[in-house]
Amino acid sequence: MERDMRLHMLTEIFSESRSPVQGKDLAERFGVSRQAIVQDVALLRSRGLPVEATPRGYLLREGGVRKRRLFALCHSKEDVAEELLTVVALGGRVLDVLVEHPLYGEIRGNIDVASREDVLRFVGSMKAGGGEPLLVLSGGVHLHTVEAESEASLDAIEKALGEKGYLLV
Repeated sequence: MERDMRLHMLTEIFSESRSPVQGKDLAERFGVSRQAIVQDVALLRSRGLPVEATPRGYLLREGGVRKRRLFALCHSKEDVAEELLTVVALGGRVLDVLVEHPLYGEIRGNIDVASREDVLRFVGSMKAGGGEPLLVLSGGVHLHTVEAESEASLDAIEKALGEKGYLLV
């Protein structure tokens, strides 16, 4: 299959899907390598298609519908689940985490959780894999990009995180 046809089909797949689509599944479907899909997605992005890579696969974001805010936070690794659950309970989606590392500078990881089930899956994967959250690299200090339907929702999330003592002022 030629690349132009594959790009057209990928655009349709992303537009019709309401949940993330895994790159390995796309590679199998089109009979190409995973790297070919990565390159195709990069090309689609360069053409303006808002495709995001999440831990569960590629997802098409609707432009301009949701509001975003960056939150500066500090807490222990034991508080990760409660922090994320607080955000999603108020209608937020945590897109990523960013920490400042003394040697490497900014390190960003995708999270993409928007429901209680997403949070439990994320935390479960972290524990099952023996992984540590990025905040351990920065003494608990980290940033999250949070998306919500309105500024009012983001304000409510900010207030709740502040009340829990997670928000850096």
